[in-house]
Amino acid sequence: MKIRKAGRTKRLALGSTVALTVAGMNAPAVLGFAGAQYHQYVINRPEYKAQYGHWQTLALPAEFRVNAVHATLLRTGKVLIVAGSGNDEKQFNAGTFKSLLWDPAKNTYKLIPTPADMFCGGHTSLPDGRVLVAGGTQRYEKLDGAVKKAAGVMRVRNESPERARTFPKGTVFVAPDGREYTSTVEVTVPAATKTGAGKQTVVTAGEQHVFVEAVGEGPDYVTNSPAQYRIKGLTGADAHNLYGQSEKLTLDKQDYQGIRSAFEFNPDTELYEQVTDMSHARWYPTLTGLGDGRVVTVSGLDDTGQILDGNDNEVYDPKSRTWAKAPDHYFPTYPSIFLTATGKLFYSGSNAGYGPADKGREPGLWDLSNNSFRPVPGLRDPGLTETSSSVLLPPAQAQKVMVLGGGGVGESPLSTARTDIVDLSAPGPAYTPGPDLPAGGTRYLNSVILPDDTVFTTGGSSGYRGRGGSDLLKAQVYHPDSNTFSTAAEPTVGRDYHSEALLLPDGRVAVLGSNPLFADKAETQPGGFEQRIEIYTPPYLYHGDRPEVTAAPQSAKLGGTLRVGAARPDAVTTAKLIRPSSVTHVTDVEQRSVALDVTGRTADGVSLTLPGNPDLLPPGWYMLFLTDAAGTPSVARWVQVTG
Repeated sequence: MKIRKAGRTKRLALGSTVALTVAGMNAPAVLGFAGAQYHQYVINRPEYKAQYGHWQTLALPAEFRVNAVHATLLRTGKVLIVAGSGNDEKQFNAGTFKSLLWDPAKNTYKLIPTPADMFCGGHTSLPDGRVLVAGGTQRYEKLDGAVKKAAGVMRVRNESPERARTFPKGTVFVAPDGREYTSTVEVTVPAATKTGAGKQTVVTAGEQHVFVEAVGEGPDYVTNSPAQYRIKGLTGADAHNLYGQSEKLTLDKQDYQGIRSAFEFNPDTELYEQVTDMSHARWYPTLTGLGDGRVVTVSGLDDTGQILDGNDNEVYDPKSRTWAKAPDHYFPTYPSIFLTATGKLFYSGSNAGYGPADKGREPGLWDLSNNSFRPVPGLRDPGLTETSSSVLLPPAQAQKVMVLGGGGVGESPLSTARTDIVDLSAPGPAYTPGPDLPAGGTRYLNSVILPDDTVFTTGGSSGYRGRGGSDLLKAQVYHPDSNTFSTAAEPTVGRDYHSEALLLPDGRVAVLGSNPLFADKAETQPGGFEQRIEIYTPPYLYHGDRPEVTAAPQSAKLGGTLRVGAARPDAVTTAKLIRPSSVTHVTDVEQRSVALDVTGRTADGVSLTLPGNPDLLPPGWYMLFLTDAAGTPSVARWVQVTG
């Protein structure tokens, strides 16, 4: 296990294995090539590609360049790339929110009207192939020294049981001494509730919070004392029943604030459709699909910049497009939460950045049926799980989850090379050590399940947001069968914060985004947003002919048989359904590879049997891959799994 401070990690030489390979290529003399030219010669040799794979960089046309913060593969084969305001406050203030639809097969692009700032929301694919996007940004953070107006949380109370009341953005709350503060968004306060009767009647005030800021700048508006505030313009009974309460209003740092809005993206119309708002605003939430098709939604910063305390979890029902309360449990933001074969949810410990260091960091199994949480011990470097990667190892039937790398809480310079693996099917699941990451301490590592039952990992940085020029231009492949890493071709674009990677239907991997804090090692220039897309072609696509699916039904039932046409049925050794990725902030809890039994062969195809457990194979659209003995996959066919 290696823990190290941030620092620049130099790009390594090709290494002895590659050097031996090159030596056997009858390559021209090194002296006849500049270093860069020779390197290009080496990495473009067929022998090199067949062992290490190959990278291609796409520079999008200027009008289609967006800051890729979120990426979801659709059942159409296109990739929905969501930027929202793209971590650009100028775009936020201008109301400029972007989404891009990219077709990797045709390399075409289309900008999608984006109705809200989905930047740093959560998302997942629904059983019908739509994408649920929930939460996003209501307000950007303001750091210490940048806050000009005293601000804070106002709890608005309603003591009238007759009706709820809605107050628009800009509602004025007046302190006992006459100082005024205005609400930054609209707020609806529920009616009071009444219980009992007669002298035993008890009225409990309805309450909702809203963020307010002073009408003027400076310290004269700061108050650190609890007070009750009247709502300007109310008279009579309303003035008595409706009021605000605040503990303090200060010039302290203000965190990002979330929104309640939720949308479904329709892959047929290629438009967002608004659905019922969540009960709680969320910024940095995780959405995890359940075996019954619903989606559990946890964590995030609310509309006052406070992390949700765990009694705010919600469940979305795609049939009614409504939300309901979910069991209570506290998690830091963007927790990696996986659906297990028992229906329980496993929190791996990976998360992405907000929440105290001593709360909600322990991995464990969360049972929604009785709201119990069973800790899973053994994870090494437990204080270095922020910005770590987690993946449900293939095949999903093995029920093993791997945690890779990570760093300290907040802007910590620490990172770790640790990988640990837990077998959730064991009677007493506990993490056991895996191999260290070859590049050493790594944050923001992206991990992608491949059709040959390996996991491709790429990018990241040893320091916080690439500080000190610490991006790692390295990639590797994890082999679950041998518990080892092998070297992959090196990417040419650094990837750290706000980067994503996902498997494409043709077996390649797309890598997007990156948002370093600085543009230079000396940290004198602010970083920009990486808008190029890289595509990695794994070695298995350089091994000759690949299996071919000639026909496949578009749907299959749990526990049923899927008859698939194949050009060379005898060459098919394995089949799997791989769920499309929906990834942000190195958090991709949806990708899983479910092995199918090959139960029959004919002259023109194979018969495949699906598992019958919806918690192992949740309803939805999957990529069906056939693979041969060398692990070479077919181009995927899309199949919808139903109950």
